[in-house]
Amino acid sequence: QVQLVESGGGLVQPGGSLRLSCAASGFTFSSYAMSWYRQAPGKERELVAVISSIGEVTNYADSAKGRFSISRDNAKNTVYLQMNSLKPDDTAVYYCNARRGGLSYRTYWGQGTQVTVSS
Repeated sequence: QVQLVESGGGLVQPGGSLRLSCAASGFTFSSYAMSWYRQAPGKERELVAVISSIGEVTNYADSAKGRFSISRDNAKNTVYLQMNSLKPDDTAVYYCNARRGGLSYRTYWGQGTQVTVSS
């Protein structure tokens, strides 16, 4: 059974840091690009960061550049999102996504974890 389980969310003050984790199982993790998305109330879901299947390429939303860092540990089937210098506008539900492109396209989603940045 495919599972993506996010953890590490919570309440943090502006300027603080959080490290989100997404533990994957039920598929060949190293064959999938991994991404973090977020969705704030009243907003559309947006891509925050993506990392290629073996970690050689990363990309970030403009709002995340310089503050967030995505990484993965294929030996642990886990992808991370380190979030620093958090702002209230970062408040959202953060979702983990796995995607295998090309002719064998597959995509999976986690359940989401709430991040709230507030004083």
